[in-house]
Amino acid sequence: MLDIQRALKQDRLLRALTGLNRKAFDALLPMFSEVYEQTCRIQPRQRAIGGGRKARLRHIQDKQFFILFYFKCYPTFDVAGLLFDMHRSQAHEWMHRLQQVLEATLGQKMVLPERKIDSIETFLERFPTVKRVMIDGTERPIQRPQDPEQQQLNYSGKKNGTLVSI
Repeated sequence: MLDIQRALKQDRLLRALTGLNRKAFDALLPMFSEVYEQTCRIQPRQRAIGGGRKARLRHIQDKQFFILFYFKCYPTFDVAGLLFDMHRSQAHEWMHRLQQVLEATLGQKMVLPERKIDSIETFLERFPTVKRVMIDGTERPIQRPQDPEQQQLNYSGKKNGTLVSI
């Protein structure tokens, strides 16, 4: 089992496992905790607080460590379950639950990357120092459309080529 407390004490180990140093990890923790508490209040409970078995990720810093570790290292759920002493299905459930918390936390801190750039003008606004852009594409075979107009749109010019460019 992974010793989270040991990883939190060693800055180099913490950076290797989560991508954050201790200062950044601790700075993220209050907001992560607040968002986690909000999501717990929203979701209906099956049992009263304290009922049921004790979670493997008991403390909020354990939960934050788990999700940061998952996104840094991308282990399979079997490996994550082994490292955190839980079943793979529990690792899967924790990952999906904590992913939403982490996204909301990073969204509130306004540090999420913006993935959608619609035009070249938007790209040049965000990256004004870029002088040259190289666009790489690939084509995938698709089933040949029956409509002649659609055939013309999808024709690539290659022999037996009904391809769509992505």
